[in-house]
This record gives sequence, C-alpha cells and structure tokens, in this order.
Amino acid sequence: MNKRTFIKTFGLGMAALPLSTTTRLDNRAQGHVTIFPSLIRRGDTVGVITPSSPLVDEKGYELADENFSRLGLRIKWGANVGKRYGHLAGTDAERLSDIEHMFADPDVKAIVCLRGGSGAARLLDRLNYPLIARNPKIFLGYSDITAFHQAIYTQTGLITFHGAVANSHWTPMVIRQFEELFYEGKLPTYTADRSPVKTITGGTAEGKLFGGNLTVLTGIAGSRYFPDFEGGILFLEEIGEEPYRIDRMFSQLALTGALKKIKGFVFGKCSDCKPKSPANSLTVEQILHDYIRPLGIPAFQGALIGHIDEQFMLPVGARVRINATEGSIRVVEPIFKRT
Repeated sequence: MNKRTFIKTFGLGMAALPLSTTTRLDNRAQGHVTIFPSLIRRGDTVGVITPSSPLVDEKGYELADENFSRLGLRIKWGANVGKRYGHLAGTDAERLSDIEHMFADPDVKAIVCLRGGSGAARLLDRLNYPLIARNPKIFLGYSDITAFHQAIYTQTGLITFHGAVANSHWTPMVIRQFEELFYEGKLPTYTADRSPVKTITGGTAEGKLFGGNLTVLTGIAGSRYFPDFEGGILFLEEIGEEPYRIDRMFSQLALTGALKKIKGFVFGKCSDCKPKSPANSLTVEQILHDYIRPLGIPAFQGALIGHIDEQFMLPVGARVRINATEGSIRVVEPIFKRT
C-alpha cells in the first residue's frame, strides 16, 4: 500500500467540506439528553484518522485495509493522515481538521482512529462540539483516544466506543463483535471467557460507563471534560507504567473525589506494568486492594480491556450492569438511534 497514493485518492477532497464555527458547548452530559449514533451496514464508508500520534511503520495501513475489507466497508482516509509534527500526527490544526471533516462528511457513516499515542488532550478546548452533536456517528478507538471519549460525551452526550483501533490485529472475536454491535445493534454482554477474572468485591451494580486509559484519564482531571462519575461505572486499563506510577494516578483519582462517586469498578489489562525492582514495589493487585476494596462496591479485574488484540468495544456513556462475581459487563439500554 502506497501511503501517498491513498491519501491523494481518498483524503484531499475532504478539505472542501464546510465546517461550522459556532460557539462550543460547555455543559455536562449527565445533565442533558444522551445522543445515540446510527447503525452502519456493509458497503458504507468509514473515516480513518490519526488524531493523536502517527503510525510507527506503514504496515498499519495494510492492517486497516484488511480489517475493513473483511467487514465489507470502504475507507476514506483523513486528508492529513501520514503527516508528522514531532511526536504528533500533524499540527493541532491538521488533526482537528480531520476529526471535524469526518463528522461533517455525510458520506462517512463511522469514524475509527488509526491508532492512539499522545496528543488528544491538546485538541479538547478547540474541538467543535456543536458540529459533532449535529452529526452523531460511531466513533471508535482506545488508549490516548480516551480523552476524546470523555470530552465528546461530557460536551455533547454522544455515546462513543472504546475499542480496537484500525491498525490493530482484528481477531475473529473482534470482527464478530463489530458486526453484532454496529451492524445488528445487539445489546452486548461482555465476558472474558478465555481470560482469568479476579473478583475484588462481589455483587452487581448499574450505572453509566466511563473510563479508558488510566494515564490519559488522570491527565484531564480537573478539566470540564472529566466526567462527573456520580453513580457511574469506572473502567480502566494501562500499559508500560511501573506500579509506583499507577499508585500515584490512583491517588489522583481518589483526591478528585471520583472514586467515592462510582457504583462499580472494572480493571482490564495492565500490560508491561512490572516494576524494575520488585522487592521495593507494590504490585498492581495491592494497589487495587488499597484503593478499590475499601469502597465496598462491586469490582473486578481481568476484563478484556487494554492494549491487547482481543478487546471489548465498550460504549462510553451507556448504562451498563456489571456482575463482579462472574466478571461481566452488560449493556442494559439501547445505544443506537432508533429508526
């Protein structure tokens, strides 16, 4: 796949699309009506963007082509995909332009991030939320995309999806989940059948689902994009952080008051989170015990959430019920626009 060829073919025409410059919304989604995206179908066009960091090699473009070809979907590449600005996938203006053009483009039925990385938080104060609210679509990604999930929901009420990025290795489980969720609109129940689940505190709880990557979530704490969490279910995952840093971030979440507000907690995978000096370090399990068990709320760890090939596609902002004893998450209300 020649990167320059597909960018020229699929992306440059997007620059002509008009964008709104109306005043941004400044409210909390908990206080207004939830917005639901529409289902898609085979043959539809999916917009692929890099709103954080660029790919590290060009194999990711081929993976994206393969993933969406298997699903019978067309790809429309962001006009600025492939650009670099330091560690970012283009300047802030270029990355913003791709996000907003994809939401504004009537031919694009869903938006999938090519990868995560770093840089999403730089855009939150400049993103055109009224434009997004007027053009609700499926928006999918994870890791650094956590910042967009929280911001879009708190500022518009649109349910977005935390899950595989376009250059992930989409296993049969991920493909099947995509079809059942976005084509058929099935209310999913997420269970880690092939992954060990550990109950922290048993029981069931119901509430709106928020969360994502721990580092990114704590990075927006104190901003208007940080969810209220009152009566919510918090899910988290992490990669490449030593336990002392994870402990520091849980301390930050506790100090914001967020942990006292939640009704349930789910921890996914903490990939490559081993300490350099195990003898002088807490374990991740000890940290979860210290911060989560005293809350006395249903909580478990080991869900298929994180920097892994087989992972759940979780609807951020949707009402779910967790069963911490069996390790499941069940969506209990419709999450797509009714036709």
